[in-house]
Amino acid sequence: MKKLKNEAELLKKALVIGEKYAINRGYKSFSATNSAKDKVESLYRLLVNDKLIQPLPIDNEDQPNMKHKLALWIAKQLPYRHALLG
Repeated sequence: MKKLKNEAELLKKALVIGEKYAINRGYKSFSATNSAKDKVESLYRLLVNDKLIQPLPIDNEDQPNMKHKLALWIAKQLPYRHALLG
């Protein structure tokens, strides 16, 4: 897994956009007590379920790989030459 430039910022953006997507799909928003780990896993599973991202192999389904997948997803959604794409 090759780390993306600005991956941490891309992940933050993915969490914000992903939460808005989940709310539009009928899910309630995350509470302040939800950990980032829970948010990452929930959004990853929602996007896989909706076939917006390819699922990871079962043996590679861990937090770093899920975070990377979310960062890749949002990087593909951003317009060309966006500041986060570096």
